[in-house]
This record gives sequence, C-alpha cells and structure tokens, in this order.
Amino acid sequence: MSIQRVWVSQPKPAIMEKSPFYELSQNHKLEITYQPLIRVEGVSLKEFRAQRVEILDHTAAIFTSRTTVDSFFHICEEARITVPETMKYICQTEAVALYLQKYIVYRKRKISFADGSFNSLVELIVKHKDEKLLLALSEPHRPELPEALAKLKLPVDPVILARTVSSDLKDIDIKNFDLVALYSPSDVKALVEKFGNEDLPAIAVFGEGTLRAALAQGLNVLANAPTPQAPSMVKAIDLYIEKLNNGEEILPIEFKADSSKEEFLRTQQHKLAKKPRAHRTEA
Repeated sequence: MSIQRVWVSQPKPAIMEKSPFYELSQNHKLEITYQPLIRVEGVSLKEFRAQRVEILDHTAAIFTSRTTVDSFFHICEEARITVPETMKYICQTEAVALYLQKYIVYRKRKISFADGSFNSLVELIVKHKDEKLLLALSEPHRPELPEALAKLKLPVDPVILARTVSSDLKDIDIKNFDLVALYSPSDVKALVEKFGNEDLPAIAVFGEGTLRAALAQGLNVLANAPTPQAPSMVKAIDLYIEKLNNGEEILPIEFKADSSKEEFLRTQQHKLAKKPRAHRTEA
C-alpha cells in the first residue's frame, strides 16, 4: 500500500506554497485535495434568545473561533445590544484576538489570548475568575473546555452561537483517496453519514475529541496528532508515510486517557481554593 492521494478536510490555503501540506506533498509526491466536510453557520436571534442568556449580564466573553466572534456581534446588532467598552475578551489564539478588530478597537487591557493549547486557555480563564464569563460555543463542540470549567466551579455561562452543518460532497468519490485527514468530531460524523464506516481509506485525526469520535464510529485510525512525536497533522501523516515506505507494521491507534490533563485541572482547583491574603483573618 502507498499513499498518493490525500483528502484534507480544511479549506484550500490562500497561498498554497505557504501551507505546511505543500512541503509534505513535495517530499512524498502527494496529490492533496482540500475540501471541508462541514461548514459553520451562526445561529438566528430566535435560537439565541431561546437559550435565555443575557449578554449584558456578563463582563467577559470567551472565544475559541472566528465564527463565534462573527455570530456574537451579529446577534448584538440584530438584538440592538450595545456591548459596553468595559467588556473583556478572552481568546484561544492570537489570530482570534486580532480578528476582534473587525468589530472593536483592539486594546491589550481588554483583549487577552492563549497560545492555542487547552492548558493555556484554562489558565487564562482562571486569571479572570472574578469576571462573569460568557463561553461562546459551536454546536456540536468538544466537551473538554465546558467540562473543565464546570469542574473548576467558575462563573461561566455557555451559549451556542454557531451550528455545524455538512458540506455538499456530491462531487467527492471516497475511492479516489488513500488517506483522509479529519479535524473534528463533526468531520467524523459527516464522513460516516455520507460514506458509511466500511471500505474507507486510512484515517488521520487531530485532537482527542476527534480520535474518540472516530473510534466510536469504528474507523481505522492510523495516524493522529498532537502527540510528542507528531505535534501537527502534517507531521503525523509524514511519520505514517515513512513507516509505510519502510515496511514497518502500523497498528491502529487506540485511545489513551491524558492523565496530565487531569493533573493540570487538579492544580488549577488547588489554586482557586487558596484564599487571597487580603481576605485572611489575622490570628
């Protein structure tokens, strides 16, 4: 078996040569097709109101994607809600933080961002534990963040601001591919709904939630990221192809619980349990 044609469930890069997949394709002589399995749409004002969440009851909003940023400000405009200048914004990445400039004046004192990792974002949210937090989510979403914030007993109100729907895949023939790269549980769901879970190409996944969803659907996952050896999807696929070329045995990926994440949450719980010195009573 050899890998020649790869389907990447992401939008086509604006500048192909700057995509990390470009170097991969050159090194292994791959034909790469970029085609999202899903698209994300903002919810309607009616759907938002049905959740009975008041934006102005909150002092900070948490964003993990640009789509939820768009939907948040669209809802505010449609509902004639004036977001106060004192509102703070906590973003998962710098790219999401900079995207806020589309709607507000960028000021570091009101906009903060993590490095894209789960731990970094949770630590940043814990630093804002005294704020009334609004967590903007897409549906479906990875449960790790809401579950972690619930364990930490932070004052967070989750709200669905976007929904994921399947893309039009009528022109895609799954038999044309040797490997499919999936990035979310929604990708897994859309793939199985369209093509079933049998006679599929090799599957590569990114993220714990995606791996769990793929295994639950009975998919044959042969590459995954992030891991210490493969921090990115490109590296995971690169290692997989190298093993194939070397004739190495490749076993299906199995899910292993991340004990470090639980230890991290216990550390954050301990920090939150400490009383501020100013509030301690003198002996």
